[in-house]
Amino acid sequence: MTEETPEHTVDWLRRSWTPDAGRPAAHPNSRFTAPAGQCPVIAPEWEDPKGVPIDAILFGGRRASVVPLVTEAEDWKQGTFLGSIMASEKTAAASGVKGDIRRDPMAMLPFCGYHMGDYFAHWLKVGEKGGDKMPKIFYVNWFRKSPEGKFLWPGFAENSRVLKWIFERCNGTAEAVDTPIGKVPAEGALDTDGLDVGEADLKELLRVDTEGWKAEIPSIKEHYETFGDKLPGGLREELGELEKRLG
Repeated sequence: MTEETPEHTVDWLRRSWTPDAGRPAAHPNSRFTAPAGQCPVIAPEWEDPKGVPIDAILFGGRRASVVPLVTEAEDWKQGTFLGSIMASEKTAAASGVKGDIRRDPMAMLPFCGYHMGDYFAHWLKVGEKGGDKMPKIFYVNWFRKSPEGKFLWPGFAENSRVLKWIFERCNGTAEAVDTPIGKVPAEGALDTDGLDVGEADLKELLRVDTEGWKAEIPSIKEHYETFGDKLPGGLREELGELEKRLG
């Protein structure tokens, strides 16, 4: 983003800038933002000081394998667990070896202003207080690939199909099947009308890779060790239950 001044245009380092300056005006990792109030379909009560109900919370990481397209947590506690182990594979832009797993719980690790173990405990406490009124928690992964390295899901606007299933799950109208890691869409529950994704690819997108998840367990344990005694016992319990369900 550039900043207009009465005299000239400046770049992100406040240096004088023109289109022929020979350098970009914005930082390579810059973002564009706009006021939420400009959204034409935003809820009229979005700034209500009393707050607004939240039906669903979505977590997501970039994973080429193991993690299905969408998973619904069984309850708030399991949803907190899924958020706490969230991971993405490193890209060429990140330090380390491309393809390595980097765990970033709830995408909050660089931003949390206090110990992440206390942060997890806060989530669990909020869930206990809210009971059955808590939002459903979902884990999405738009980046699953075939063994040949091809993205199986087209992404972009087609992600609205997954959001539709999530909305329908919140309304109690969409079918799901139980798996060791949570619920995934039942056959035919995901709206694929007009979607150019083969049946075999769709099954792979929603398949729960049991062996892959078993292989994740040591990495999750290592991740949890970084939080020491601050890690809530409830999350260790969830990890133990996952191990049992995976067999």
